[in-house]
Amino acid sequence: MDRTVIAYVIYLVVSVALTIWVARTLSRNGRIFLSDVLRGDERLADAVNHLLVVGFYLVNLGFVALYLSDDDTVQDTRGIFEALSTKLGVVLLVLGAMHLGNVYVLNRIRRRGMLEREQLPPVRPQEWIAPRAGA
Repeated sequence: MDRTVIAYVIYLVVSVALTIWVARTLSRNGRIFLSDVLRGDERLADAVNHLLVVGFYLVNLGFVALYLSDDDTVQDTRGIFEALSTKLGVVLLVLGAMHLGNVYVLNRIRRRGMLEREQLPPVRPQEWIAPRAGA
């Protein structure tokens, strides 16, 4: 088997495994954060969580597939490691950027919700006080 094909196979296996692991970790640990962002609506949090995971898979696996091709032919074992380190490093950076982007957007939504909650009075006014004549 050609060394370039070996590098491709290793790259695909590791990239797909990393994508699945990161998506599951984010889904499992991000659920409580989503629930807080969405004011305790568990069904909505689960639905948004599922949609984020699907989008995460589509973007990352699409990137992995597009980044698969290489113009250089791998000549030796050292070349396999060099090609894999470059490709996997870029995939990890993309996974990290996707994660930070998701957290940033969700945190902005959470802050906006917290500000809206602070602007509402805790109880409805029970009576009105008429303004003073001298004021």
